Amino acid sequence: MSSPTPDHIADSLLFIQFKKGSEKAFTHYFNTYFRAITGFCEQFIPDTETARGIAQEAFVNLWLNRKKIEKPGGIPSFLYTSARSKCLNELKHLKVVRRYENETLAQKERSINLEVLQALENDSLSFQELDQTINRFIEELPEQTRQIFKMKRFEHKKNSEIAAELNISVKTVEAHMTKALSFLREGLSEYFPAVIVGLISHLS
Repeated sequence: MSSPTPDHIADSLLFIQFKKGSEKAFTHYFNTYFRAITGFCEQFIPDTETARGIAQEAFVNLWLNRKKIEKPGGIPSFLYTSARSKCLNELKHLKVVRRYENETLAQKERSINLEVLQALENDSLSFQELDQTINRFIEELPEQTRQIFKMKRFEHKKNSEIAAELNISVKTVEAHMTKALSFLREGLSEYFPAVIVGLISHLS
């Protein structure tokens, strides 16, 4: 039996640290795989920002489920599988097309391996718990800040649209969003490492 190489030992140690909750190890995997996962998502999702958001969700999910990963090679497998799941959900909810009336959409869905997706049954549960934590902090925001944040997050309105609807300036909207995100990052920092908080705040 051949002895493990220095690279193999280093990878194993890094993986162990990741499982224990090392932010440095997570950052390494993020830097290693984020571009590839984003590119993978862009094969299915035409909007670049949406594809990036799905890739970021995959990494948040990786962190939440890190203790379930059994070996280093399971990290990219988990990321791609999670990204596939989110891409499928996004395709299903596109309002501009209907699943059974658009052949292009149907072809994209068929290209996703549904059997692999079933391996992530706990995926939605993990994000449900995460979403509940985020919503709890949102409800603690001042009234107008909370209103603006919800219009931005849940209604996907532009800053200019929010400003016009509330009869305030765009800069005021931006100030409230900055305040909301700062509060969210500070609150979530008690639960997650800085890298994860950054991703969650961006998704919100």
